[in-house]
Amino acid sequence: MNHRLLRYFAAVADEGTVSAAAETLHITQPALSRQIRELEKNLGLQLFRRGGNRLILTSEGAEFLSVSREVLRVHSHAEMIAETLASGTMRNLTIGAPQTTLIDIVAPFVATFSQNDPTPHVSEIALSPEITKDSSDHDLIITPQRAANDHASLLLATLPIWAYVPRSHEWASRDSIDLGSLCEQALILVPTMQKSRQMLDAALNLANLAPRNTIEVSQGRLAQALAAAGRGVAVLSDDTHFALHPLRILDERGQALRFHLYAAWRRDHHGSAMLLNMAQRLRDFCQLRYGRSTAPAPEDDTLEDMSTDTC
Repeated sequence: MNHRLLRYFAAVADEGTVSAAAETLHITQPALSRQIRELEKNLGLQLFRRGGNRLILTSEGAEFLSVSREVLRVHSHAEMIAETLASGTMRNLTIGAPQTTLIDIVAPFVATFSQNDPTPHVSEIALSPEITKDSSDHDLIITPQRAANDHASLLLATLPIWAYVPRSHEWASRDSIDLGSLCEQALILVPTMQKSRQMLDAALNLANLAPRNTIEVSQGRLAQALAAAGRGVAVLSDDTHFALHPLRILDERGQALRFHLYAAWRRDHHGSAMLLNMAQRLRDFCQLRYGRSTAPAPEDDTLEDMSTDTC
C-alpha cells in the first residue's frame, strides 16, 4: 500500500478537516479529497463520517488509523536507516572474537565506548583460518588469523605466548625460558583450537621436542588456576591471573613465541571507513594495555591496501 495515502489519511484524522490537512501537507484540498476517496475505495471501508464541519473517524477508520501510524513509523525508521547506511555511518557494531581475545581485549575495549559510538554487540567465534562466514555475521572480526584478500585488515598487536608459574617457582626470577627446559615440566595446556597451543605445538615439532607430561584443560583461566596450585606450568596467551609470574618462551633459535592479532572486515562493507577508524582505536588500546613492545611497527601498520577502494 502506498505510504503516501496513509500519511494523507493520518493528516486528515489529526486535523479534522480536509482543508486544514491540505494546508499542512502543502497540497490542494480537491487533490487531498480525491486521495482519501481513493484510499477508501481501495480498502472497501468508510474511514470518516461528517459531524458538523468536521470529519470524524468511523470505528473501522479509528482501528485502521492505529495500523497506519505503525506502518508510517516503520517506514520512517527504514528511511532513516537507509540514510545512515548510505552515509557510511553505523548505529550498531557487531564484533566477533575467539574466547580469550573477547575476554582480555574486546570486552575491556568496549568499556571505553562513549555515547557517540555505535551500540556494540559482541559474540564469541571459533578460531578458523576462514573468516568469510564470521564476517558475514559480524562487522568486525578480531582474530589471530590474517584475512584473505577480499577483506581489509589491520595489525593490532604482536602478543607473546606465556609460560605461567607461581611466584614461589624456581623460575620466578627469570623473564624467559627455553623450550627444552619447558618440556621438563608438567605443562598445563589449552585446547588445540587456541592459537597459543597451535604455536607451541609447531615450535615443539620444529625442535623435535615433546613435554614429559601434559594436563589439558578446557580454557585458560582454569589452566592458570592449576598452575597457581602448583600442578605445572600453564602455557597460554591470556592475561595474568592468580598472581602468576609470566615467562616468555624461547624457540630453538632463541626467538620468543608470539602471534599477531588482526582486525578484519569486508572490503565492500558500507561502513568500511568507520570500521578502519574503530580498528585503529583498538590498536591504540592494545598498545596502552600491553605496552609499546607489543604494538606493530610503523611499516606494518596496515597489512591490506587501505586505499579508497578498501575504505
